[in-house]
Parts: sequence; structure tokens; C-alpha cells
Amino acid sequence: MYEYKFVRLGDGGLFGVKQAAEEEYQQVIRDHAAKGWRLIQIFAPPIGNFGRAVFYELVFEKESET
Repeated sequence: MYEYKFVRLGDGGLFGVKQAAEEEYQQVIRDHAAKGWRLIQIFAPPIGNFGRAVFYELVFEKESET
């Protein structure tokens, strides 16, 4: 059995993800990896202006302890 965690970064509105979120995702991945989570996917839908993603959703997985 596995458990999953979803972390959303950005929410930049119509103009896309803010620069801070683009830089922050790497640290979020490192922090979760240190706690036993494995990155599965980064989801970034191109729905803002200029085809830019308005948020990033990071999907993590780890084995369930139960």
C-alpha cells in the first residue's frame, strides 16, 4: 500500500506561475525526499496567458506505514 501527497505551488493567476514558485519547487522536493516521500509527477497545466501554467502540483508517494 502507498499513500500520496499533493503539494500545490504558484497560483499565479492569469499571467502564470510566479518566479518564486518556479525556484521553490526544487527545495520542496528535497524537503519531502528527506521525509521519505518520492516525487512521482509535476503537473503544470498550461491554462494561463501565453500558455504558462498558473500553478504546479507536485505528487509524492511513500509506502504506507499501516
